[in-house]
Amino acid sequence: MARNRKKLGQILVGSGVMNAEQADRALKHAKSTGKRIGEAAIELSLASEKQVAKALADQYGMPFVDLDEPGAKDQIQQDAIDPNTVKKFLVLPLGKSGGKMRLLIHDPMDLELLDNLRFRLNMDIEPHLGAKGQIRAFIEGDGGAKANEPQESLVTDSIDRTIDRSVDRSMDRSIDVSSEDSPVVKLCNRILEEALRMRTSDIHIEPMGDRVRLRYRIDGVCIERDNLPKRMQNSVLSRIKLMAGMNIAEKRIPQDGRIKLPIDGVQIDFRVSACPAYHGESVVLRILRPDAVRIGLVNLGFEQDNLDVFNRIIKRPNGIFLVTGPTGSGKTTTLYSALDVLNRPDRKIITAEDPVEYNFEGINQCQVRESIGLTFPAILRSMLRQAPNIILVGEIRDKEVGEIAIQAALTGHLVFSTLHTNDAPSAITRLIDMDIKPFLVASSIQAVMAQRLIRVLHHETKQLADEDELDPKYLSLINLKMEDAIGKVYKAVPNDAAPNGYKGRQGIFEMMQMNAEIRDLAFNRAPASELRRAALASGMRPLFEDGRIKVLSGTTTPEEIARVSQSEGGH
Repeated sequence: MARNRKKLGQILVGSGVMNAEQADRALKHAKSTGKRIGEAAIELSLASEKQVAKALADQYGMPFVDLDEPGAKDQIQQDAIDPNTVKKFLVLPLGKSGGKMRLLIHDPMDLELLDNLRFRLNMDIEPHLGAKGQIRAFIEGDGGAKANEPQESLVTDSIDRTIDRSVDRSMDRSIDVSSEDSPVVKLCNRILEEALRMRTSDIHIEPMGDRVRLRYRIDGVCIERDNLPKRMQNSVLSRIKLMAGMNIAEKRIPQDGRIKLPIDGVQIDFRVSACPAYHGESVVLRILRPDAVRIGLVNLGFEQDNLDVFNRIIKRPNGIFLVTGPTGSGKTTTLYSALDVLNRPDRKIITAEDPVEYNFEGINQCQVRESIGLTFPAILRSMLRQAPNIILVGEIRDKEVGEIAIQAALTGHLVFSTLHTNDAPSAITRLIDMDIKPFLVASSIQAVMAQRLIRVLHHETKQLADEDELDPKYLSLINLKMEDAIGKVYKAVPNDAAPNGYKGRQGIFEMMQMNAEIRDLAFNRAPASELRRAALASGMRPLFEDGRIKVLSGTTTPEEIARVSQSEGGH
């Protein structure tokens, strides 16, 4: 259906608003500025906002409402939705019909807004189109006064009213959290579904003194999604814990669980953690998408030289390859991407994980269960009797696990694992600090790679930054001179698809290959600073320099690289 849709320029020409030459001029202006052709036509005074809105309504087959027409404003039912929603999203309610809310919007392409409003209003929406300026003028004039009145949580507005009608507030614990028709159940399902569609990696449900804060982590950054009424705390948390298979009566100790839920035809896993806090249990749901670790090595963000080294190392017959970085830096994704390349019928691969996050066909994955004695060391010892070619250890946490992993590497196995260190050279000193013998560390490690995740500019709207928009402080942090940055560095431009101008993430990497000099330093217990100097001298590119390459290629911004790598050693 979208393929047969007329182009906006053609509609404006066909309706006599512009001629072909003017349409071509608007199109060129749109391409050069990164704007839509309708916005470009308005900016060049080739069409009015109302004419563009009417053409958009024609293009998308939506009813057009001209608020300047006599009686048009009489259709608006201001009390149908709360004024805060009206003001925040620049929408106007036209009343309900057939179980749907007729809503006047100004952007037919903002599908995320429509999904957002369906979620907030808890009903389907029938969109009508109007001119943005007319909608704003009405809100700021007729409807603006009410928009400042305090309102309850938007996210639960319609659901909360259902609860109020059916259950007394003092009896919150009696709300049904198991029936699929329960408003709390619907709310929790909507939160999970919306978070997935917004590319969220973690959902944070955090009880506060007077509310329950709902936050989403998108592209590594937490955003506050909404605030739930305090009276809904027990029922919402109980529902999430029930879905995750936790004990809903136990609120004094931490618990872990999993939720499996089909969303948009795909089975999605949510790893759930509940931790007792001062105002109630804080619950975090990590979203595990089945395709997240199968994006391919090229798409991880490797520069070609690092990718060549990475491919060479992971195809060695033995030794240890370590990936380091803080929690949430993409270590698991990197290692699983390597296993995906190596996962062939002629290789036996075994993993020891806590927990097993992603299921891989053809790989033997073992879940740590310390409560029954199935610890990392126990699994590793058993692994070596299984004659594997490749072993993945989720994390080297202590001396015992480290020594077994090293023995496996020295007896002909390729071992992958992770460590929590800030940079690659520090991994060597970290292992030695665990009281693992330096000669074992020096002889078994093949390479160490540190990584971070950076946000990627939205390719459709990013723009070259002017000189006055380039901050010398951030350029300095990535060793980039102003004259080298002008005309090459892009800036983030917020838009409907990417509210902060970024969409998606890639990695920046620091690859340290072991050589004779670094092995000697490790054997002699040299400090991390000496190891780092030797690694840099042998060709290791630091994180911030790898980031600088991505800045100059237009992938991201200096501010983003500085945010994740400015504390790195050596700079």
